[in-house]
Amino acid sequence: MQAGNKLLNEINIAMEKHSVDKRVFALVDDTIGVLAGGRYYSKESVAAVTLGMGTNAAYIESAQSVVKWPDQTPKPEEIAINTQWGNFRSSHLPITEFDTLLDAESSYPGSQIFEKLISGTYLGETVRRVLLKMAQESALFGDTVPPKLAIPYTLRSPDMAAMHQDTSEDYEIIDEKLGEIFEITNSTTMARELVAEICDVVAERGARLVGAGIVGIVKKLDRLSNRISIITVEGGVYEHYRVFRNYLHSSVWEMLGDELSDNVIIEHSHGGSGASSIYIAASQP
Repeated sequence: MQAGNKLLNEINIAMEKHSVDKRVFALVDDTIGVLAGGRYYSKESVAAVTLGMGTNAAYIESAQSVVKWPDQTPKPEEIAINTQWGNFRSSHLPITEFDTLLDAESSYPGSQIFEKLISGTYLGETVRRVLLKMAQESALFGDTVPPKLAIPYTLRSPDMAAMHQDTSEDYEIIDEKLGEIFEITNSTTMARELVAEICDVVAERGARLVGAGIVGIVKKLDRLSNRISIITVEGGVYEHYRVFRNYLHSSVWEMLGDELSDNVIIEHSHGGSGASSIYIAASQP
């Protein structure tokens, strides 16, 4: 809190120095902003998840459960906890050889493991790595491996979503995307069907992991059996990747069952973190 106040003061001093007639009242992490927005609309909104190029989660915790709160600081009734869950790692995560290589070749190996399994930056890259290995070992796209298939991060998640959600008879969108992105012009219908299946596996895994994280938060708050819990979600993957979103919702239902899943409501945010931060700024004295 003290570090945050110091940064606020520095920003306001700099703005005054340049004759900017504005004042900053609050600096808000985007996930905390989404949480604040959800809380503004409903007191039953207890957690927020950002699911775009990166990912994070935050939730409302009873202050009595925060054992590390400084004794000299007045304790409120509730506290927003920023989990930074993108950096979560566990031996129980379903990590494959493709994830291991992606992590090793990333700009920060060994960190943000959960994020590398579920966020928009990495979903398409994971699919690309699987396709590359299949092209190398089984001639998926012919006898020659397409050179552009070996270029990291050429397959963006929006393109992956478009291919995954291709419902045309001969997978025409997949054919178009393979040509645009990798200059693959000779794919067979069977190869394109396989591309769709790989997208499905990677997306379902990511969505189910997000669902497990949400269920874990609600269980931590001990709200499953007796109270409604609203989870506000923001980000392009959730908003625009329909199949991913459907897998997320269905995974929560599978984990909780008919009766308990009715108590967990997952909804898209009202205006995103930018709009939500207005509520925090307006609440400042």
